[in-house]
Amino acid sequence: MAYELNSLLGRLVGFRLYSVEFVTDYVQLRFDGPTDDMPLLTCDVLPTVTLSGKAISPAESGWADALRALISQNVTTTHEKTGIGVKVDFGTGSVQLHPAACEGPEIAMLNGFADRSWMVWRPGEEAFEDL
Repeated sequence: MAYELNSLLGRLVGFRLYSVEFVTDYVQLRFDGPTDDMPLLTCDVLPTVTLSGKAISPAESGWADALRALISQNVTTTHEKTGIGVKVDFGTGSVQLHPAACEGPEIAMLNGFADRSWMVWRPGEEAFEDL
């Protein structure tokens, strides 16, 4: 069965970002919501955060604060497409994964669904065909 873009990522709509965990060289976004699912988006490539219309890269001052500012907000839409990569929109901002170049074997992983569905995004595959 072929993977359908945004099919799993789209299941985040309506879920609340309740935790951001900063690990040595990656970040984890934890969600909760109206089902028994407890989705976890592990970003092996640090995402760009847009808050109130201003894009902030991981290398910029204020990036971590911008990411934390999204805590308690619900996911309003998701995007998964070549040229965009993976993008999760919230009420006042978004998180986007679309590295300029291949930064490792994996970009991100989404799991934590009760039905055990999961997805790993890698350079050259699915929404990252352009890398």
